[in-house]
Formats: sequence, structure tokens, C-alpha cells
Amino acid sequence: MSETTRFTPIGRGKIAAIATTLEMRAAAPPRPVPAGIDGEIVSLRDISADDYLDLFRRVGQDYLWLTRLVMSREDLETLLASPDAQIFGERVDGRLEGLLELDWSAGDGTCEIKYFGVTRGRQATGAARRLMNHAIEAAFGAGATRLWLHTNTMDHPRALAFYARSGFEPVRQEVEINDDPRLAGLLPRDAAPHVPIFE
Repeated sequence: MSETTRFTPIGRGKIAAIATTLEMRAAAPPRPVPAGIDGEIVSLRDISADDYLDLFRRVGQDYLWLTRLVMSREDLETLLASPDAQIFGERVDGRLEGLLELDWSAGDGTCEIKYFGVTRGRQATGAARRLMNHAIEAAFGAGATRLWLHTNTMDHPRALAFYARSGFEPVRQEVEINDDPRLAGLLPRDAAPHVPIFE
């Protein structure tokens, strides 16, 4: 195999990752959560766009989450109010520290976990496990026949293993290319230092 078929140059100002799609066709059993874990899972049905974006950045900037940052305010507000979107948060001492966004827009019993994660300080506490248990219960309890998500190589290094332990199976991989949100000022330049910036 030649070097030209193995490697594809990515343009300046871009970020690239391998995205893995995973799915679950029936509810996996809930994973044990540490006794006495603080915080609670709450509905964010009425969350404002500003509060949503604050949480989105705090959970996702280490992994260059960007799609909600490039949406117009009008489109974001429409999404947050949509009956096809179910948004939950982990609240700890009055502050949101985790985000779970379910997307039912396919309309065929398919539910996508659009965004999922907890802030850095809540990792390795059992908080993500509790949030995923909630995702699975909410989706299949509402009649989902397929729950799916994708992660990519810019995500937390243990994300893929976490999803597998939660009961998801990988079904597809793709190359994902986006404009670097740090260059547009949407995220700080020091976000996700494991992903180099090419100007």
C-alpha cells in the first residue's frame, strides 16, 4: 500500500478524528453506582440558551465539542424547545456538572445520544455511570428500539471503553473533519491541548 493511499492531508485550520458509531438494541442492565454519590439528574426542559451553552462548553471544550457553538441563537432556542429533544443535567450543589441530550427526531423508534458527558471534576466519581443509566432508562422506557451515539478520537481516552461497558456495540467508523473552533474564537486556544492547532 502506498503512502498516498494510507494518508490524506487535512487542510490548515481543520481538525480531524476517527468517529465510531455505537448502538444498543435493547436496554442493558444498569451499572452499579457508588453509594452516597452526591448530586442528582434533573430535566433541563426549560434551560435557556445561555445556560445550555455554558454547560456545553464546560463539559465539552476539552474534546472540542463545537456543533452547538456554531448554531445561530434562533436555531439553538428552537432545538432546546423541540419536543424531539430531551435534555438532562447532573446538578451538584446547585450547579450543572453533566449534560445528556437525547434526540428523537428520526421518528422511527430510534433515539440518539447527541451529547453526553460530565465536567472534569466529576469524572471517575460514578457520575457518568449514573448519567448513562438514566439515558438508557429514559430511552427504552419511552419505547426506543435503538439507542445510538458516536464518539471520536478527540474524546476522553476512556470514552470508547466506557460505552462498551455500558452495553453499546460499535457498528461503524468514519473520518470526521471540522473547522477548528479555537481558531474562530468559539473555544479558548488552550482547549484540548492533545489536538494540535494548524493555522
